[in-house]
Amino acid sequence: MSACEVKLFVVGSVLVVVLAFLYRRHQGPADEAVDPTATTGHMTRVLRGLLAAEDAVPLDRDLRVAVGFGSCVDVIASAADVLRTLNASVPEDPQHFNTVHDQEEFERIFAYFFRHGAAAERYTNNETFFKKLAAIAKLYSETKVEVGGNAPVMARSFLRLGARVLLGAQMTEELRHRIGSEIKITGESVMHDDIHLILEYKKGEKWGKYAAPRANRFIIHNDANNPLLSTLESFGDAVSRFSPHVVVVGGLQMMDNFPFLPGMLQVILFCIPGQRRSRLEKLAAVLSSVPKKTHIHFEMASFVEQQCLKDIIDNVVFYSNSLGMNEQELPNLLGMLTNNSITIVSDPNPRIASTLDQMRMLYQTLREISETGGKRRLTRLHVHTLAFQAIMTQRGSTWKNSKSAAAKAALVANRHTCGSKQIEIDNARLLMDESFSTSIEHGSERISFRPEQPVSCWQEGEVDICLAPVLVCTQVVQTVGGGDNISTAGLVLQV
Repeated sequence: MSACEVKLFVVGSVLVVVLAFLYRRHQGPADEAVDPTATTGHMTRVLRGLLAAEDAVPLDRDLRVAVGFGSCVDVIASAADVLRTLNASVPEDPQHFNTVHDQEEFERIFAYFFRHGAAAERYTNNETFFKKLAAIAKLYSETKVEVGGNAPVMARSFLRLGARVLLGAQMTEELRHRIGSEIKITGESVMHDDIHLILEYKKGEKWGKYAAPRANRFIIHNDANNPLLSTLESFGDAVSRFSPHVVVVGGLQMMDNFPFLPGMLQVILFCIPGQRRSRLEKLAAVLSSVPKKTHIHFEMASFVEQQCLKDIIDNVVFYSNSLGMNEQELPNLLGMLTNNSITIVSDPNPRIASTLDQMRMLYQTLREISETGGKRRLTRLHVHTLAFQAIMTQRGSTWKNSKSAAAKAALVANRHTCGSKQIEIDNARLLMDESFSTSIEHGSERISFRPEQPVSCWQEGEVDICLAPVLVCTQVVQTVGGGDNISTAGLVLQV
């Protein structure tokens, strides 16, 4: 943006224009935000445009979806309540840990992500400490106990959207009853469900000297069932009989830093893979047996163990033709693919141009995969952020309705976080400017934002891109499960 020379003799309207320019320039590159006092009329036009795009494509009541893996009970609590009752100390030096061993590490890693407003999910090997946290959370009447796990959440979302659903997950009879009989479940019953403790916080919430720049959550778990993919074999058999239009894989972050049996055990002249790699190789075999006409979608999550993410890339990402992820997971996967590095935390409010550039790089990298042995080239990429939804598809592929899919994903982002089917303009704001650059490269195209037609779609080479603004909820009820519901909403109109 070029600098302005303001001469002292400039008066009246010229001065007003210059001051307005300087104010907008001061907003900073991370926000790309419209003035938060945007008129109700402007927001209403955006909402009507999104609803029109969503309604342009009816739901397919014959859609069949198979979703794996795992399940849990989500205990959703206020982070502030739990920290206060735990008598947690605000750390001077927040720090990241791959695994949480005790309360001090918990305090430091929570602060690490809280100050960035970044979602995170970590395993703790300290069962006693985890039970203490969960017990504290359950003391509060506001704490919610719900069906959890990526696969069950997505399965229930697909069901609400009219699909027939197969779910690969182990669970207790009680949890099976809560999920209901409309979803076909393949997986054995267990005595105890895994529990995930969801510590949620709002934008601007403070803990000591730290303030959250956006609403988000920190998840901690002590899973025993989910990391083993115990339903893998029964799920693979059921998929062949169910004949789904799309197979969705999620929940694999439960394998991250889980204490599997040691890898690469040397037995005379043979090298036996570790337990995690062995299970993922079995998953690759299941995915490679899925007919090419059936889409395979992998929903990314938070990974910090380098070898775990590498194993998942080798055995899941390379066998999927569709990927879904948020603004934290995109640079993490890209970094692992391009320079074998993990990105623990990144910008929670990325610029559109930067996100699109990362998407292009990831997409091109995964288009170079050789389609041998059941592997697939990427043909669809959906990235969901706080401010916008971006969907990239291969032209000539069977993916369809990108415009409506992006609109529906954007609307579900508000509906889920606000906890209401009805979108209230008074409880929403836009974080998109009146135009945006399609790349950080100098001279890149700028696309104007039109309130009446808020979903922007364009072509680049062999791909089609659609981008929709999110009416960001300002009265957040929940953040957990947002990505699962958003990705489901995008997928259901594109298969």
